[in-house]
Amino acid sequence: MNKKSIEVLVGLFVVLGAVAMVFLALKAANLGSFAGGGDAYALQARFDNIGGLKARAPVRSAGVTVGRVSSIALDPKTYQGVVTLEISKGIDFPKDSSAKILTSGLLGDQYIGIEPGADDKNFAAGDVIKQTQSAIVLENLIGQFLFSKAADAGAGEKK
Repeated sequence: MNKKSIEVLVGLFVVLGAVAMVFLALKAANLGSFAGGGDAYALQARFDNIGGLKARAPVRSAGVTVGRVSSIALDPKTYQGVVTLEISKGIDFPKDSSAKILTSGLLGDQYIGIEPGADDKNFAAGDVIKQTQSAIVLENLIGQFLFSKAADAGAGEKK
Protein backbone atom coordinates (compact mmCIF):
# COMPACT_ATOMS: atom_id res chain seq x y z
CA MET A 1 0.00 0.00 0.00
CA ASN A 2 1.24 3.43 -0.79
CA LYS A 3 1.27 6.37 1.60
CA LYS A 4 -1.85 8.00 0.13
CA SER A 5 -4.08 4.92 0.63
CA ILE A 6 -2.88 4.54 4.23
CA GLU A 7 -3.77 8.17 4.93
CA VAL A 8 -7.26 7.66 3.45
CA LEU A 9 -7.81 4.58 5.62
CA VAL A 10 -6.65 6.41 8.74
CA GLY A 11 -8.95 9.32 7.91
CA LEU A 12 -11.90 6.95 7.41
CA PHE A 13 -11.11 5.28 10.73
CA VAL A 14 -11.09 8.68 12.51
CA VAL A 15 -14.44 9.68 10.95
CA LEU A 16 -16.03 6.36 11.98
CA GLY A 17 -14.69 6.86 15.52
CA ALA A 18 -16.22 10.35 15.67
CA VAL A 19 -19.60 9.03 14.46
CA ALA A 20 -19.47 6.30 17.11
CA MET A 21 -18.72 8.87 19.83
CA VAL A 22 -21.69 11.03 18.74
CA PHE A 23 -23.94 7.95 18.78
CA LEU A 24 -22.81 7.01 22.30
CA ALA A 25 -23.28 10.58 23.54
CA LEU A 26 -26.84 10.68 22.19
CA LYS A 27 -27.66 7.32 23.77
CA ALA A 28 -26.22 8.39 27.13
CA ALA A 29 -28.30 11.59 27.06
CA ASN A 30 -31.52 9.74 26.11
CA LEU A 31 -31.60 11.59 22.79
CA GLY A 32 -31.18 8.52 20.61
CA SER A 33 -34.60 8.70 19.01
CA PHE A 34 -35.32 11.65 16.76
CA ALA A 35 -38.99 10.78 16.31
CA GLY A 36 -41.42 13.65 16.52
CA GLY A 37 -44.26 13.96 19.03
CA GLY A 38 -46.97 13.39 16.39
CA ASP A 39 -47.16 9.65 17.05
CA ALA A 40 -47.81 9.92 20.81
CA TYR A 41 -50.42 11.14 23.26
CA ALA A 42 -49.90 12.99 26.54
CA LEU A 43 -50.77 11.87 30.06
CA GLN A 44 -50.03 13.63 33.33
CA ALA A 45 -49.05 12.23 36.73
CA ARG A 46 -48.57 14.05 40.04
CA PHE A 47 -45.88 13.01 42.51
CA ASP A 48 -44.97 14.30 45.98
CA ASN A 49 -41.27 13.73 45.22
CA ILE A 50 -39.82 13.12 41.76
CA GLY A 51 -36.29 12.46 43.04
CA GLY A 52 -33.77 12.71 40.18
CA LEU A 53 -36.27 12.16 37.37
CA LYS A 54 -35.39 14.16 34.27
CA ALA A 55 -37.14 15.16 31.08
CA ARG A 56 -36.62 12.58 28.29
CA ALA A 57 -36.49 9.76 30.88
CA PRO A 58 -38.12 6.58 29.60
CA VAL A 59 -41.63 5.45 30.48
CA ARG A 60 -41.75 1.67 30.74
CA SER A 61 -44.34 -1.02 31.24
CA ALA A 62 -43.25 -4.62 31.84
CA GLY A 63 -39.68 -3.49 31.09
CA VAL A 64 -40.59 -2.24 27.61
CA THR A 65 -40.16 1.44 26.76
CA VAL A 66 -43.59 2.81 25.80
CA GLY A 67 -42.88 6.54 25.94
CA ARG A 68 -40.84 9.40 27.37
CA VAL A 69 -41.16 12.09 30.02
CA SER A 70 -41.77 15.29 28.05
CA SER A 71 -41.80 17.85 30.88
CA ILE A 72 -41.66 18.28 34.64
CA ALA A 73 -43.18 21.23 36.49
CA LEU A 74 -44.17 22.24 40.02
CA ASP A 75 -47.85 22.85 40.79
CA PRO A 76 -47.83 26.14 42.76
CA LYS A 77 -51.02 25.22 44.65
CA THR A 78 -50.30 21.66 45.77
CA TYR A 79 -46.48 21.82 45.58
CA GLN A 80 -46.44 18.51 43.76
CA GLY A 81 -44.31 17.62 40.78
CA VAL A 82 -46.43 17.43 37.63
CA VAL A 83 -44.88 15.05 35.11
CA THR A 84 -46.14 15.02 31.52
CA LEU A 85 -45.68 11.69 29.75
CA GLU A 86 -45.71 11.11 26.00
CA ILE A 87 -47.05 7.58 25.40
CA SER A 88 -46.75 5.94 21.98
CA LYS A 89 -50.01 5.73 20.06
CA GLY A 90 -51.41 2.25 19.89
CA ILE A 91 -50.47 1.54 23.51
CA ASP A 92 -53.55 2.14 25.65
CA PHE A 93 -53.55 1.79 29.42
CA PRO A 94 -56.68 1.23 31.52
CA LYS A 95 -57.88 4.20 33.60
CA ASP A 96 -56.98 2.47 36.89
CA SER A 97 -53.31 2.03 35.94
CA SER A 98 -50.67 3.29 38.34
CA ALA A 99 -47.39 5.14 37.77
CA LYS A 100 -44.24 4.78 39.89
CA ILE A 101 -40.86 6.44 39.77
CA LEU A 102 -38.35 3.60 39.68
CA THR A 103 -34.57 3.34 39.47
CA SER A 104 -32.52 1.26 37.04
CA GLY A 105 -30.25 -0.70 39.37
CA LEU A 106 -29.04 0.55 42.73
CA LEU A 107 -27.71 3.93 41.60
CA GLY A 108 -28.97 4.09 38.01
CA ASP A 109 -31.18 6.58 36.20
CA GLN A 110 -34.78 7.00 37.20
CA TYR A 111 -37.74 6.26 34.96
CA ILE A 112 -41.53 6.02 35.13
CA GLY A 113 -43.00 2.54 35.42
CA ILE A 114 -46.66 2.08 34.52
CA GLU A 115 -48.54 -0.89 35.92
CA PRO A 116 -51.73 -1.55 33.94
CA GLY A 117 -55.01 -1.88 35.77
CA ALA A 118 -58.12 -3.84 34.85
CA ASP A 119 -60.63 -1.09 34.00
CA ASP A 120 -62.66 -1.37 30.79
CA LYS A 121 -62.03 2.27 29.85
CA ASN A 122 -58.61 3.49 28.70
CA PHE A 123 -56.80 6.78 29.23
CA ALA A 124 -57.36 9.47 26.63
CA ALA A 125 -54.97 12.26 25.68
CA GLY A 126 -54.63 14.78 28.52
CA ASP A 127 -55.89 12.47 31.29
CA VAL A 128 -54.24 12.38 34.72
CA ILE A 129 -52.96 9.16 36.27
CA LYS A 130 -54.49 9.23 39.77
CA GLN A 131 -52.55 6.39 41.40
CA THR A 132 -48.88 7.35 41.74
CA GLN A 133 -45.95 6.41 43.92
CA SER A 134 -43.14 8.90 44.44
CA ALA A 135 -39.45 8.20 44.10
CA ILE A 136 -37.64 6.45 46.91
CA VAL A 137 -34.77 8.76 47.83
CA LEU A 138 -31.73 6.80 49.01
CA GLU A 139 -30.54 9.62 51.27
CA ASN A 140 -33.88 9.63 53.15
CA LEU A 141 -33.73 5.86 53.67
CA ILE A 142 -30.19 6.06 55.04
CA GLY A 143 -31.20 8.95 57.34
CA GLN A 144 -34.19 7.00 58.69
CA PHE A 145 -32.00 3.94 59.27
CA LEU A 146 -29.35 5.95 61.14
CA PHE A 147 -32.00 7.77 63.19
CA SER A 148 -33.67 4.49 64.22
CA LYS A 149 -30.29 2.95 65.16
CA ALA A 150 -29.42 6.04 67.23
CA ALA A 151 -32.82 5.88 68.95
CA ASP A 152 -32.30 2.17 69.70
CA ALA A 153 -28.84 2.87 71.12
CA GLY A 154 -30.20 5.70 73.27
CA ALA A 155 -33.02 3.51 74.60
CA GLY A 156 -30.51 0.76 75.45
CA GLU A 157 -28.42 3.13 77.59
CA LYS A 158 -31.41 4.19 79.72
CA LYS A 159 -31.99 0.65 81.03
